[in-house]
Amino acid sequence: MILDHHDEPVHTGRATVNGTSLHYRTGGSGPAVVLLHGVPKTSYHWRHLVPKLTPHHTVVAPDLRGLGDSARPADGYDSATMSDDIAALMSHLGHDTYSVIGEDWGAVIGYQLAARHRDHVGALVFAEALFPGFGFEDHTALTHDNVASGMHLWHLGFYFQPDVPEMLIAGHERELITYMIKNERSHPDTATPDAIDEYVRCYSMPGGIRAMLSIYRAMLVDAEQNRQAARKKLDIPVLALGGSAFIGDRNESQMRQFAHDVTGHVFNAGHDLAEEVPDEMANVVLPFLR
Repeated sequence: MILDHHDEPVHTGRATVNGTSLHYRTGGSGPAVVLLHGVPKTSYHWRHLVPKLTPHHTVVAPDLRGLGDSARPADGYDSATMSDDIAALMSHLGHDTYSVIGEDWGAVIGYQLAARHRDHVGALVFAEALFPGFGFEDHTALTHDNVASGMHLWHLGFYFQPDVPEMLIAGHERELITYMIKNERSHPDTATPDAIDEYVRCYSMPGGIRAMLSIYRAMLVDAEQNRQAARKKLDIPVLALGGSAFIGDRNESQMRQFAHDVTGHVFNAGHDLAEEVPDEMANVVLPFLR
């Protein structure tokens, strides 16, 4: 359950959009902002940030296609299609213009949302993500620098291989998710049991791991989509956020290839800012959205 600033549960619902069904949470009032989570998380990732936003904004926190309590269709896991899901959801909910906050894969999808639906997105917060087609793939290599910096993303190649990951992960979802979530944080204790339980519940459901792997297996398609979109830089303000122990200021440097107006901030944290340092994140994000 996610609570607003009155300690009341936010509204939950489902919407059939863009050929799939998305589960979402929404609450608050004011200018709309949509929150896009990464992997292996769900919209529950935003539980600490939501009550800091709802006094000022109408917040929409969907579970991305295939993840959380959203439907798990057979295809459509490239970032452009998943961004179109969100555009259709926001239109369905009556929000013509809105800001976007995305983290991890949700940040890449958030960028595509801003690039593909330029008349609707007024600002973008891009947190802790690397772009396919612009260096993401380099971190899959077994090199001394990648290993020493903690940025050897070994799991990308593993996930890309068909069938074998499904075979090995089945029955071990809790072990995998717990390891991934805690290993990427400066503050592993912020991966609280309620969050782990919720993520494991969702990714252990039928099709949960398949959908997660499908997002990674669309990386080569994503790379081409990003190269195409980057030909026209975003004109909206962009806030690039990083954790010092993970992607850090590279969030800002790479985003400058995609947008004209970029501001950066790095926190003393790892990969999951909204769970590790929600107060500090809110203190930076709220003035930016204003």
